[in-house]
Amino acid sequence: MKRREILKNLAIAGTTAHLTPSWKTGGSTKHQTAKEVPFTFCLNTSTIRGQKQGLLKDLETTANAGYDGVEIWINALQGYIDDGGSLTDLKKKIDDWGLTVEDAIGFAQWIVDDKIIRDKAIEQLKKEMDLLAQIGCKRIAAPPAGATNESGLDLDAAAERYARILDLGKEFGVMPQLEVWGFSKNLFKISQVLYVTAECGHPDAHILPDIYHLYKGGSDFDALKLIKGSVIEIFHMNDYPTDPPRDTINDSARVYPGDGVAPVKQVLQDLYRPGETTVLSLELFNPSYWEQDAFTVAKTGLEKMKKAAEGIGM
Repeated sequence: MKRREILKNLAIAGTTAHLTPSWKTGGSTKHQTAKEVPFTFCLNTSTIRGQKQGLLKDLETTANAGYDGVEIWINALQGYIDDGGSLTDLKKKIDDWGLTVEDAIGFAQWIVDDKIIRDKAIEQLKKEMDLLAQIGCKRIAAPPAGATNESGLDLDAAAERYARILDLGKEFGVMPQLEVWGFSKNLFKISQVLYVTAECGHPDAHILPDIYHLYKGGSDFDALKLIKGSVIEIFHMNDYPTDPPRDTINDSARVYPGDGVAPVKQVLQDLYRPGETTVLSLELFNPSYWEQDAFTVAKTGLEKMKKAAEGIGM
């Protein structure tokens, strides 16, 4: 490793600690009080995807289970539109249910080396951000889609590309959150994501970590202690068992927080920032949960997240 690269890596923690977003994306106010709450609770609809209820029913289930917010998938939103759904009607239903659309999961290939593909991804993001803005969603996940199978991505180039989509996010009011993907050959460690976040030099840079992905990619959970302020606005909640082992485990093995062996309580303690609110979003892909009643799964997940967060920030 070159000396310059070593110095940059050593500087990640300090640089990231001073990243202050120039605009707050905000979060749910459903349970807000005069004192800022440490966490709000969100359901990623992947958790009940297997029940195949459709977007509207998933949102209704989320609200009825008692969540503050929801994390949707772009393909589900597009499917709703393709079936003749109105964004105006959808926004009204979301408001009536008292939900905040905290984030959206998309897979635009903005990070790849191929410029033609990147340019197409920018156009894709413009369309997706426009749709999300119309329903009040202020965040979109920015994983390393398209750069997962081969290692060697230039992280300095990735930083420049991330800065470009951050500028796009500023234009639409939908902030890209740089996501850790533990199974990927690039951005599979939190240190790599922190490097790109710091190196991009953009005040609106954020990261989107995930308990399962941090484990899968071999990151040390103590790295969360180095991150200050609101660089993490949303965090994916889940847990993992001892078996299958790290090298063969996949998304389907994710379990409710507290039902596995991850240091969930310590993770939440490290995420806690006085005066800041972090959105905890339950993201599971467990086929055994998909075989159960969607409301029961959603309610159970919320109860287990709240139990994990109990006492933190008190």
